[in-house]
Amino acid sequence: MQTLQKVALVLTIIGALNWGLVGLFEFDLVASLFGGAEEVVSRVIYTVIGLAGIINVGLLFDDFEK
Repeated sequence: MQTLQKVALVLTIIGALNWGLVGLFEFDLVASLFGGAEEVVSRVIYTVIGLAGIINVGLLFDDFEK
């Protein structure tokens, strides 16, 4: 697995944990840490995590049995 995909996978896991908190407890950790969901920093983080998810689409086509 390439370094970029590993970093993207970590970011995707962080995003999934944040969504789990939203779903279970209605608590958005990113928004609470950075001043709200509409703040520029929060939006940048959401965008980076979204891009990480797109990068990880390549994992669907990766051969794990090398």
